[in-house]
Amino acid sequence: MAEIQITIDTDQQKQAIGDSFTKLDPRYLVKNPVLFVVELGTLVGLLLTVAPGLFGATGSRVYYAAITVLLGFTVIFANYAEAYAELEGEAQADSLRALQTETEGKVLQDPEADLEAISEADYEVVESDTIAQGDVVFVDEGDVIPRDGTVVEGSASVDESAITGESEPVIRQSGGDRTSVVGGTEVLSDNIKVEVTSEEGESFLDEMIGLVENAQRQKTPNEIAMTILLSGLTLVFVVAVATMYFFGEYLASFTASFAGMDIAELVALLVALMPTTIGALLAAIRVAGMTRVTRRNVIAKSGRAVEAAGDLDALILDKTGTITTGERVAQNFHPLGDADDADVVRASYQSSLYDETTEGRSIVKLAEKMNGTEPETDGGQSGTGEIDEPGDSVQPPRDVTVDLDGDGLSEENFVPFSAETRMSGIDLTDGTEIRKGAVDAVEEYADSVPGKLRQRSNEISENGGTPLAIAVDKQVVGIIELQDELKPGIADRIAEIQKMGVETIMATGDNQRTARWVADQVGIDEFHAEFDPEEKIELVEEIQDDGKLVGMTGDGTNDAPALAKADVGLAMNAGTNAAKEAGNMVDLDSNPSKIIEVVGIGKQLLMTRGSLTTFSVANDVAKYFVLLPAILAAAIPGLAAMDVLNLSTPASAVTATLVYNAFIIPLLIPLALRGVDYEAQSGAQLLRKNLIVYGGGGLIAPFIFIKAIDMLFVALGVFQ
Repeated sequence: MAEIQITIDTDQQKQAIGDSFTKLDPRYLVKNPVLFVVELGTLVGLLLTVAPGLFGATGSRVYYAAITVLLGFTVIFANYAEAYAELEGEAQADSLRALQTETEGKVLQDPEADLEAISEADYEVVESDTIAQGDVVFVDEGDVIPRDGTVVEGSASVDESAITGESEPVIRQSGGDRTSVVGGTEVLSDNIKVEVTSEEGESFLDEMIGLVENAQRQKTPNEIAMTILLSGLTLVFVVAVATMYFFGEYLASFTASFAGMDIAELVALLVALMPTTIGALLAAIRVAGMTRVTRRNVIAKSGRAVEAAGDLDALILDKTGTITTGERVAQNFHPLGDADDADVVRASYQSSLYDETTEGRSIVKLAEKMNGTEPETDGGQSGTGEIDEPGDSVQPPRDVTVDLDGDGLSEENFVPFSAETRMSGIDLTDGTEIRKGAVDAVEEYADSVPGKLRQRSNEISENGGTPLAIAVDKQVVGIIELQDELKPGIADRIAEIQKMGVETIMATGDNQRTARWVADQVGIDEFHAEFDPEEKIELVEEIQDDGKLVGMTGDGTNDAPALAKADVGLAMNAGTNAAKEAGNMVDLDSNPSKIIEVVGIGKQLLMTRGSLTTFSVANDVAKYFVLLPAILAAAIPGLAAMDVLNLSTPASAVTATLVYNAFIIPLLIPLALRGVDYEAQSGAQLLRKNLIVYGGGGLIAPFIFIKAIDMLFVALGVFQ
């Protein structure tokens, strides 16, 4: 899968530094209570630097200047984390904007003109920005589609690599769910008529660029809850530290060696106790989650969608195209009646040699393989004859010797598939008629039908396959078994989602037997067969009524209601405009199974936030045991036992703590942007890992680094 490439150059890094100072505006910082309090503390330190005796302070101007600078760096580094992350969001928008191309379009003067008869006299060539919504344009082979639209007539192979990065062309045609085309993509073959559905500046790419540019500024419910928590903690610590000033005055009244609590040291204590680390990195974590889904060619319409993916309780998956490849390929040949393997293989090969469908080509390949005329390494083509059935094992097809030289075959005598007969085949030059097709259709066509036809066809259906009957001169000789292939590794991916605690549900319009077989093969928790669009949305609502979050994929207009109702709706770019508008994510690669990756990214976002929150709180606890004994030991000698670091002076303890507090933020920016590695584990396992790794690290790191900084101060003769 091609990825949208996002890079940040030196100029952008300089811009991030500039933005860090712009964000010092109190009107902006007030939205983040933790950093707003730190900025107020910086102003207090600045006042003390200018007037050292203010507020009864007794420290030196140099000491207060050092505190002011360190508090200022704390805010600037926090702003830099957010600015750097936002630049990644802008880089995403620039990457998408680079895909836009200005081109010309052939606007039809008569939208009803016959597609096959259109000539230069029937259209006017105009600049794409002058084409209006509702205009019908003619797009010929080699032309670039000028604007987003819907194919209203014809079908064509379209190169969408400019959008998705995938080199494989796709088919876009009128009718069905593959009618949507995007401006800037190229028609490789045939020609189509496209009705323009967007005005200038309102194309799919314009909308995606706007979504990317705005998404990083929207807070999610969990983040709002986190902000409330941080605000509450900040208020508690402000009140607690404020009372310590009066407590210090009380201690100073009867302790000659203690002059009271210096206002600058109280500010430092407040900053050290507040969860400044997580408060500074929240924005970076949120934007990084948006960036990670974009790198997988998924456009999320808001951060809410990414985070909701991490909280999903149930995931609704379609069968065809999501769990299976959607292509039926030949897996085995089954002779019936007096026919033998060679008879069935020969008839199947002859009837399919000129059949250009996926099924037809796979039948030819399997026949050649069984006859030993095709190498074992066939470029990954399925059709080895091996199928896995619940509780049973079917052997690979037998090797047979049969004449596959094509004598008596002529493309002119090929009988293509007809919706009326539901059969295809060939009439050999010697007059032999060969037909293959649906069992009931061939059964009606044939004069001679073996008694086991229905029994064997039912067995194939129960194992998730599709039986095609094959008849020679109106005598049924056997069955071709087709299987809708499972996507490689899909069972492992389903299992991984289940380990995350997400229930997997398959909803398909297929029959009960096929749905059950597929569900058994991949380990789906629950499946629903023969489902229509109304039942899909009812299923979404039923799960949500139980208080659960639901995710699903879709690409058709009939999926739009369920996509809109689901908490996470991943719409396919190749699908209809209705589906893309209804979903809160759009997959540019049109890979329905990618929702499994999106869930993992959402989990990683929540895991990253939880891990850094644990680290931040543990940091605060450690800094509490560093600062409090150092500041109050002179008044309360008993606290000296808690001074495990034995720092040189109270001033050194305060300064070293602020140095650590400021510089730990930029050190954690890469982790916030990259995200914590997520593994599918239970909640208890994740909690234990969080507490040990990030909680333990958060407790130990301050002691190590603050002591090292203090030793550096001693070596430099500072605070002696």
